[in-house]
Amino acid sequence: MAIAPRGSPTSLKAEINVTPLVDVVLVLLIIFMVVTPLFTRGPSVVLPMASAAEAEREGRDAIVLTIGSDKRLFVESREVTLARLPDELKERLRLRAGREVLIKADAHVEVRYLRPVLRELKQANIRQIAFAVLQQRAGE
Repeated sequence: MAIAPRGSPTSLKAEINVTPLVDVVLVLLIIFMVVTPLFTRGPSVVLPMASAAEAEREGRDAIVLTIGSDKRLFVESREVTLARLPDELKERLRLRAGREVLIKADAHVEVRYLRPVLRELKQANIRQIAFAVLQQRAGE
C-alpha cells in the first residue's frame, strides 16, 4: 500500500475536527439546564433576609421542611399536616439518623405560625434545626 504524496487529494489530513466536540458540549449544557431545577427540594419560597447568618456548611444533608406563604407544610416535596409532621420527620430521620431539619419559611409567614411547628418538632424530640435565610450584603 502506497502513501499518497503530500498535497495530493487522497492524502490523509491531520486536522482536528471540533464539530462533534461542540455538539456534545451543547447537549450536555442543555441536559444540565433542564435537570438543575429538579435538584431543589420542596416548593419555592421567598426566604427572609438576615443581617448575621452562618455560612452554609458544605455537604449538608438536611431534611427540608418548607412553610409556604399560604401556611402549607411540606417535608421535601410532600405536603403534610401539622398533626402528621412529627411522624413524617421521625420516619425520615429513622432512615438516615444524624440529619438536621432545615426550615425554609416564606418571608411573609409570621412567627406566630412557626410556633406550632417548632412545638411539634420539640415534642418529636428533634433537636437539630436550622433556618434557611438569605444573607444581607454589606451596605443594604
